[in-house]
Amino acid sequence: MPHLRSIELRPISEKARSRFPFTVPLIRDLPRIELNPRVTFLVGENGSGKSTLLEGLALAANLVTVGSDAAKNDQTLTAQGFLGRALKLVWNVRAFRGFFLRAEDFFGFTKALAVDRAELLARLESIEIDFADASEKGRQLARLPIQKALAEMERRYGIDLDANSHGESFLKLFQSRFVPGGLYILDEPEAPLSPQSQLALISMIGEMINQDAQFIIATHSPILLAFPNATIYSCDTVPLSRVEYASLDHVTITRDFLNDPERYLRLLRTSS
Repeated sequence: MPHLRSIELRPISEKARSRFPFTVPLIRDLPRIELNPRVTFLVGENGSGKSTLLEGLALAANLVTVGSDAAKNDQTLTAQGFLGRALKLVWNVRAFRGFFLRAEDFFGFTKALAVDRAELLARLESIEIDFADASEKGRQLARLPIQKALAEMERRYGIDLDANSHGESFLKLFQSRFVPGGLYILDEPEAPLSPQSQLALISMIGEMINQDAQFIIATHSPILLAFPNATIYSCDTVPLSRVEYASLDHVTITRDFLNDPERYLRLLRTSS
């Protein structure tokens, strides 16, 4: 059963329309969007407004953001908060699990994990000093909660996310944070992923939708966009409209280039 069935823009004042993000044509003329119970994609050129729409949706759904507590507490999303409050969400079943992820947030998340790990290790070292006169059992009791926290961190993310490649770390994050019944809003998750890793992400998404998860994803990736039976909306048209996979520029240009790269490269050389 899908969690989120549709979204639409509530009536807003003319004053509100004069400020961002309602000055973005995609947002200003947003129609009612029917969401796929499994996977909905937003596709469009940079600057089309798809990321802004996802940010507003994450706020409206009150999702946590990877690397912080909740989207509403993210200071970089202050303007998008106006959009979040103006969106009407229609639920079949209200989702309380899931998260919102922008590719750029991942760097901050790995740094925060590294800081937390370093602090836990420092606390273990200080116990040996602070409890030097205590019995070994006393030191073990003092170490126990910290060791449990370290073990849980390592179970979920490995010993050091930074030790992996960016793409490997990204996939490990998904593996550790995807849970059944969640709503996941992902903004360009393909950014750090190789084609092979994108296929791995597709596999993870398939596993999760079989466990009652729902995904809303903004992407440029022809690989991700090929997910079976997904709904695709183009953000390059105003108002936003549904499109078929085979008609997407992302798909046709990629296919044509791979079929005859020399033709495109010849055109580039001619124009330079």
